[in-house]
Amino acid sequence: MQTLHTIAEVRRQVRDWKMQNLKVAFVPTMGNLHAGHISLVTEALKHADRVVASIFVNPTQFGPNEDFDSYPRTLDNDCAQLAEGGCHLVFAPSVDEMYPERNGTWVDVDDLGDTLCGASRPGHFRGVTTVVSKLFNIVQPDVACFGEKDFQQLAVLRRMTKDLFFPIEIVGVPTCREASGLAMSSRNGYLSAPEKQLAAEIHKVLQALKAEIMVKSADFRSLESKYSQTLEAKGFRVDYLQIADADTLLPATLPSSRLVVAVAAKLGGTRLIDNVVLTI
Repeated sequence: MQTLHTIAEVRRQVRDWKMQNLKVAFVPTMGNLHAGHISLVTEALKHADRVVASIFVNPTQFGPNEDFDSYPRTLDNDCAQLAEGGCHLVFAPSVDEMYPERNGTWVDVDDLGDTLCGASRPGHFRGVTTVVSKLFNIVQPDVACFGEKDFQQLAVLRRMTKDLFFPIEIVGVPTCREASGLAMSSRNGYLSAPEKQLAAEIHKVLQALKAEIMVKSADFRSLESKYSQTLEAKGFRVDYLQIADADTLLPATLPSSRLVVAVAAKLGGTRLIDNVVLTI
């Protein structure tokens, strides 16, 4: 496995692969990897001959009071995991490589990026779509894999790819979970042992809410309130818990048939997200 740090090097290697008619898949990450990230590489290998992963902590998707400076940088360990997982190339650029001057061009997806996490993290998805657009232009993959844990991010990137005519297949990969049901996340490392045990309650609450919906309970707003209070009583600070239309991400109303139940909640200083998707 190669580890490259410049745009020119990556473009040269990808160009060589494509001259050999090899298909390229791409897995963007911010590093501090866990088994969920490696599952993206595993899926990417099913779709392509070569897999490129990026490791870049993108400053433009962090708010002024978020954890950009403290976000773990674990490049050596990340590369070891990616090599073991079958990745062929790691692109690990510096901030100056990705943003050589003041960034004057932004990619923004209307509507889908304004709800849920976008409502409480202004500018977050603009940072995500801008950096992913840059990475797509650098790597020029045939396929890109993203985790379904970040359901809104996946929806936003699907829309961006469609609207900007990127010739890239976007593949969603199911959420990897710990034995407790806790969705794997790089930020789980911030949790103390008791907090990590408690964090598993998020998935249990989502499953209970899903079960109520499946028995045809249609009062979605009341369910949101009920289960938000359940999480608050357990010690979480709920940012949102919303039953949304899976296509528009707006609050669901009948006769919506495909739903996503999405939650963001803080436990101590750690912000956790999760979701379940269902059809009624």
